[in-house]
Amino acid sequence: MSVLAVTDRRAVLADAIPGAVVKNVALVLSGAVLTGLAAQIAVPIPGSPVPVTGQTFAALLVGAALGWKRGGLSLALYFVAGLAGVPWFTGGAAGWAAVTGGYLVGFIAASALVGALARVGGDRTVLRTVGTMVLGNLVIYAVGVPWLMAATGMDLRAALLAGVAPFLVGDALKVALAAGLLPGTWALVRRFQQS
Repeated sequence: MSVLAVTDRRAVLADAIPGAVVKNVALVLSGAVLTGLAAQIAVPIPGSPVPVTGQTFAALLVGAALGWKRGGLSLALYFVAGLAGVPWFTGGAAGWAAVTGGYLVGFIAASALVGALARVGGDRTVLRTVGTMVLGNLVIYAVGVPWLMAATGMDLRAALLAGVAPFLVGDALKVALAAGLLPGTWALVRRFQQS
């Protein structure tokens, strides 16, 4: 890929890698595997059936780095493969995740949204990255919380207390990490391509 194409405002980090079909397949698989590995980083939360995991960060990072199509496909592959028996959901689980399934579906939508925002520069500056990651987190909660309510019989207040409140500090840390990582990576890509 030429320098001009990577400096195009619609580029995402994966566009800096040369190649076509093989590259895209490898990137989609890599995004799914990264998410599966990040899912193994899990901390149970007392009073919540949903643990803190690295999945959220991975899902959003995959979307930003790969763009909406590849990012969404990566998380869809992660979800479908996990349902089919690949043991890469949290704690090495596989199969139907009744309580946390909404968060898993939310990862697909969030990855696609973050990828679409990255395509228009949503990951190029710290402030834009923060906004992009916050929107991605909101999408995950918008799908995960109603699913949690349906799966457990919780009312909205209980679901927010169990499925959102315990994760806000961790989400803020993940957003801050992404806000340093993504614009910094773009700076390195630009420097490398100019040399």
